[in-house]
Amino acid sequence: MQLLTPIAQYYPWGSRTLIPQMRQAQPPAAGNASEQPNGAVAEYLSGEKPIAELWYGAHPGGPSRTPGAQQETLAALIDADPAQQLGDRVIETYGERLPFLLKLLAADQPLSLQAHPSLEQAKEGFERDNAAGIPLGAANRNYKDNNHKPELIVALTEFHAMAGFRPLAKTRKLFAALGCTGLDRSLSLLSDDPAAESENLRALFTTWISIPQAARVELINSVVECAQAVLSGAEAGTDVADQQAVEEWMLVTLRNIVELAERYPGDMGVLGALLLNHVVLQPGEATYLDAGNLHAYVRGLGVEIMANSDNVLRGGLTSKHVDVPELVRVLRFESIEDPKIQPQGGVYPIPIKEFALEKRAINGETTVEHHGPTILLVTSGEVEIDGQTLRPTDAAWVAANEAAVRVQGEGEIFIATVG
Repeated sequence: MQLLTPIAQYYPWGSRTLIPQMRQAQPPAAGNASEQPNGAVAEYLSGEKPIAELWYGAHPGGPSRTPGAQQETLAALIDADPAQQLGDRVIETYGERLPFLLKLLAADQPLSLQAHPSLEQAKEGFERDNAAGIPLGAANRNYKDNNHKPELIVALTEFHAMAGFRPLAKTRKLFAALGCTGLDRSLSLLSDDPAAESENLRALFTTWISIPQAARVELINSVVECAQAVLSGAEAGTDVADQQAVEEWMLVTLRNIVELAERYPGDMGVLGALLLNHVVLQPGEATYLDAGNLHAYVRGLGVEIMANSDNVLRGGLTSKHVDVPELVRVLRFESIEDPKIQPQGGVYPIPIKEFALEKRAINGETTVEHHGPTILLVTSGEVEIDGQTLRPTDAAWVAANEAAVRVQGEGEIFIATVG
């Protein structure tokens, strides 16, 4: 077993407080560092910059390190003895690399509206970008590698996310409650046949992204004005928009739309958000995002696990590179009725094999059996793993060929491994 020091990622949408508070400590004064029990400097607790993510894994863009004077990376450990660290089963399927990345994700602001390609699309797009001579680190490059990027996020605090297209029947109810003429014109273009839902969602999304900028801004402003009227009516205890019933999920969605428009005025992502499920996860609840699912995390703290890839196609709500035609090419326009996932016996059921994630409460002493490379991440309390004391944000690496791990104490851990 090896303790892991995570790699911090500082992005504008990150939080100065969520991860330090999880660590059960207030951010120290500017310029001071806080020491973890393992002796590594936890600069991400300083509160000087918004900390967005802590990475636990062997991702080439930020491999975790082992504490101590040598500060060896997890990637170097794996390279030195792949069979010991990963095991034959993982090597046969994924090669001599860890196929997943575990993260703590802390968002105070919305992330970009985005989707990830399938494995086949990623391979084709990576070759296409290479053939076009686009440098790997170029800001306008879509495909950074040839892998897909399915991901699972588990809430540690109340967590808001936009996740997948909402069933069109519910979106029609939302538009009726809004009572915006521009949206009525959009709906008039659609078929009333329920079997045509995917085609209708595609038509609506592609119509909005192709209208001239001035018309888009006018439509967004109209939507925001109508949303504010609905929200004001709800606060006053009255319904608006021809007395249409306004349900709670609609109010949550409309508050998000207004906030997005204030932050990104005239952005296509505001319209895209009108079509997406707005999910409010409570601690322990999760959502899984497969290839082609349009989504954006909004705010909150969570544990995220994903396949090792940097392939992101963005459609708005960002200052980064946006390629809407390429985004549309990878999007799946099937709706998702309920994006929430509940754990089964602590394990989150997902349809892919690159990773598996279990949430386990520790109350006394237990044993963690494993059948491959595993990362144990502490998210609350204080636990001892094979004689080493870990607190929230601390993690340990267990090689595939090591024995079962003894864990004791009071707290909560997440167990990440290969499915």
